[in-house]
Amino acid sequence: MKRLAFLIIFAAFVWSGFWAVGFWGLNVGLDAWFKQRRAEGWVAEFDERSILGYPSRFDITFENLSLADPDTSVAWEAPFFQILALSYRPNHVIAVWPNNQTLATPTEKLTLRTKDMRASLVLLSDTNLSLDRTNLSIQNLALNSTAGWQLTAQNLDLALHSVPDTAATYRVGLNTKELAPNVAFRMPADVNLPRTFSALNARLTAKFDRPLDRTTIEESRPQPTALDLELAEITWGELHLNAAGQVTLDKLGYPTGAITIRAVNWREILNIARASGQFSSDVLNTVESALDLISKLSGNSNELDLPLTFENNTTRLGPVPIAPAPRIRLR
Repeated sequence: MKRLAFLIIFAAFVWSGFWAVGFWGLNVGLDAWFKQRRAEGWVAEFDERSILGYPSRFDITFENLSLADPDTSVAWEAPFFQILALSYRPNHVIAVWPNNQTLATPTEKLTLRTKDMRASLVLLSDTNLSLDRTNLSIQNLALNSTAGWQLTAQNLDLALHSVPDTAATYRVGLNTKELAPNVAFRMPADVNLPRTFSALNARLTAKFDRPLDRTTIEESRPQPTALDLELAEITWGELHLNAAGQVTLDKLGYPTGAITIRAVNWREILNIARASGQFSSDVLNTVESALDLISKLSGNSNELDLPLTFENNTTRLGPVPIAPAPRIRLR
């Protein structure tokens, strides 16, 4: 019995030493990270920081955290932010955000309100802490912009997993429940559409110019170089949209490739455009006549297959140029 008691005491002593070393390392590492950001011209401030969780956890809590990157002019403020990890699995962390936070860009300020927002992150054991996989879950999302738009959702789930044996390639999945886009808040009562999507889901594979790791925050954002959209689905009342296709992106973020969109009950899209007030009736009537002809040629006046191609910084519907190509860049 004495030997067993001695072993228990010895194990507790060793484990306490292990936790103390981890506690010291976290404090030193966090101090160094914030000091380095400030030296680079960042705003990197907080009122208080605590590390709790002895003996099996490291629970890091920041109070009144502010971060601002001078290179992108993006700033984030939160009354608290938590990073939680088991002491014996430090590469698997849980991030917890507050119910209210703000994000500012050079063009607008976003206010984000949630009932619960957290993410699970699994990092690789390399020096740059490369991302292996993450799952973000948000409940009761309300997003408002000073630019005059808003968005809400009952649930939003985003998953991102690295693809084994490939360089900087990730599988991305998005699922939402009861998402209300900005245009839904502007529709007049006589538009026969519900306020929210009954479904918005997407699956794609994205290749970046370098892995997602700690330099994503510290230096610059990795940029996508290729997108393979397996399927994106939107169901809004009687309107159904599906999209699939592949594009590559040049160094400026302009795509080359093709996306095919299938629209069921496509006239609802024109009703939304009319309700938005952003397009003249003459333009929408012309578009409706053209799309009506295309749908009748396909044999079903309620369905449209729209092949969008991107080339030379131009978006084409079939052979007809319709708009500049979108630029896809991460700030």
